[in-house]
Amino acid sequence: MRDVIPIDLPIAALLLSTGLLAGLCNALAGGGTFFTFPAFLGAGLPPVVANASNAIAVWPGHAFAAFGYRAELSAFRGRLRGAIWAALAGGVCGAVLLVVIDNDTFERLIPMLLLAATLLFATGDRLNRRLAARRRRAAGETAGALELVCLFAFSLYGGFFGAGLGVILMAGLLMLGISDLELNNALKNLLGAAITSVAVVVFAASGLVSWPHTLLGLAGAAAGGVIGARVARHLSARWLRRIVIGVGLLLSAHYFRAIYL
Repeated sequence: MRDVIPIDLPIAALLLSTGLLAGLCNALAGGGTFFTFPAFLGAGLPPVVANASNAIAVWPGHAFAAFGYRAELSAFRGRLRGAIWAALAGGVCGAVLLVVIDNDTFERLIPMLLLAATLLFATGDRLNRRLAARRRRAAGETAGALELVCLFAFSLYGGFFGAGLGVILMAGLLMLGISDLELNNALKNLLGAAITSVAVVVFAASGLVSWPHTLLGLAGAAAGGVIGARVARHLSARWLRRIVIGVGLLLSAHYFRAIYL
């Protein structure tokens, strides 16, 4: 049985505050995982447990966002069956991979995962504009096996780690020909909810999750999402994105130095 890591007042405050910040970021610009994942590590959880617990703490973001787009999604029902199955399969495979990997191996991957997620987050808008232009030039093409394989790979990443998932899902949907940004965002949240939901089931069933830590982070993230929805008009998503990118780069450097040097 996994040892129980005690929670003192400073750790509880850390998890609640970073969860709040993550919920705010995800409501406005994305990238909330860059704040919560280090907090779970800082609470003393083993790396794999920290990642699984973090995934559940930030899970409601995609699910609630997908629910908010239910009108747009109902009109598109049945047309992305292959993409949804690819997302579900990738999410399960990624989650199982996390369950079977040992802590030492996963810990050595942390700097690379954080740096990759940061670069995806930083370049996502530019990449998505190029993909949208490419799909407009090839408007008559249908999604092929290669696009679905790419979406499966993106979903596998989402089930395994998840930071920056929204960016790469948007890119995957553009590859599938979904160039309307509002519809793309709705489908991105639907696929993100599917990926994270199946991953959450795998993590919960595996016993990897530290529920006391997770519930604190979840409470903060839920509150942050509510606040973010109300203050979105008064905050700059562009500056928030820049802060998230800066934090991601600093964390990548910190964990690279701590683990490899």
